[in-house]
Amino acid sequence: MNRPIITPAGGPGLAPAPYVRLFEAFARDGVAWCGWKSPRRLPDAFAGRADLDLLIARADRHKAARILTDCGFKLAPDAPGRADAAAASFLGFDPLTGALMHVHAHFRLILGPPLSKNDRLPCEAGFLARCRELPDSGFRTLSDPDAALLLFVRAQCERSLLDPVHMRRRVAIEEKFRQDFVGLAPLDEEALRRSAAEIFDDELAKEIARVIVEGDPLAPSAGLRRKVARALAPYRLCGGFEAPLRRAWRTTMFLFGAFNRRYLQTPRLWGRQAPGGGAVIAFVGVDGSGKSTATNNVRDWLGAEIDVIKIYFGTGDGAPSLLLAPIKFLAEAFARVVKTRPKGASHGRISDKPPGVAYSVLFALWAVAVALDKKHKLTVIQRGLRRGFVVVTDRYPQNEIEGFNEGPLLHRLPRAPAWLRRFEGAIYERARKTPPDLVLKLHVGPETVARREPEMSRPLIDRRVENVKRLRFAGAKIIDIDATAPLDQVTDAVKRAVWETI
Repeated sequence: MNRPIITPAGGPGLAPAPYVRLFEAFARDGVAWCGWKSPRRLPDAFAGRADLDLLIARADRHKAARILTDCGFKLAPDAPGRADAAAASFLGFDPLTGALMHVHAHFRLILGPPLSKNDRLPCEAGFLARCRELPDSGFRTLSDPDAALLLFVRAQCERSLLDPVHMRRRVAIEEKFRQDFVGLAPLDEEALRRSAAEIFDDELAKEIARVIVEGDPLAPSAGLRRKVARALAPYRLCGGFEAPLRRAWRTTMFLFGAFNRRYLQTPRLWGRQAPGGGAVIAFVGVDGSGKSTATNNVRDWLGAEIDVIKIYFGTGDGAPSLLLAPIKFLAEAFARVVKTRPKGASHGRISDKPPGVAYSVLFALWAVAVALDKKHKLTVIQRGLRRGFVVVTDRYPQNEIEGFNEGPLLHRLPRAPAWLRRFEGAIYERARKTPPDLVLKLHVGPETVARREPEMSRPLIDRRVENVKRLRFAGAKIIDIDATAPLDQVTDAVKRAVWETI
């Protein structure tokens, strides 16, 4: 059952049932924890639009990890190069809304710009000892003096002219800090001084408290910023020449990751690995069943939290690969000139005549190009799996049913050489031996297909609708989904099946 939580900013948030169970289990098992960012963001975290950042006592980290797992959360490691030993990400699923929930568990307070968190504030035990519980919620948060001190230090540590993420979101980040300060209760300067004195010397603690209460905590003097930086220097991850080199490396990898996601789509991790390693999710169905919509929805849903690759195995409306593009151009030009297709074709006006020489040569080139394209994509899938990606595919190669979707093509040419058939067959056999982790069959009726694919004959439509039901993909886990249901119901069923698989 979801539970309402009233934040200090006055806005209600509805904690999903997995979070409610988590907070109750932490209290029951005596885990020392609290949320260390502003409670203003709780509604976004509960709705799956933001992370829930928790500070957990390092001594309780193993207990907390067990509780998170028992409450349905799954460990999702950060990509190599981004991982920090002092933090861990756990993903959960809210079955009522279909939202992904991200618990970012911190066992030490690590601070810094988004791409180079180099600083630490060594006051975790004191913060946890003084944290408070929001009324009637079970959610624990920092005391106001500790929250103000942490905001002040974060505002100094997290600014960077060399961090592209910070520069892109600089105005929004500055406004976020200001609103977080506004959301705090009137601050006691002496309480602030005592909190700061756990980390800084007395003079610096007094100066920090005075600036927070009387001045502008987001714009302290350059001298105060230098004093804070010197005081925190012993707790940094690295310094000297290593810090700028590390920052430059992470910035380079971030920029390459953004370019790769947009243009290359190679299996290079840039964010977070899937829980338990990679998984392949394949959508199959006849033309017009909604495979493209479903794959895009899953990619966008999961891609907000973990690294996802989408692969299109078809040869129709999807963007062709560089290998397939020139052959597809020739095939489309040929189809515009030759209106009648030979026996065995699936679309257009089909005659009873066998394929001629010109058609056979072009079709053989097409079949080989399609097979090589699938071979390359199967290799990408296996590399993505080893690296922790979720691979979402629109269709999947099969050799169970001759003449059906994504199966071998050369059977249509009676005079195709045996060696060429064997070459093609070996690629589809490779697909059979490496089936998806989950196959989602999107079922629609013949009338729906006929309406969306008017060039396809009705007997062929009937056969294809039945063939979808027959596919087994070497014993892969198969979920049947009624794709004629309303889109929100289809999306909900797909998310549930995918979450159980990753």
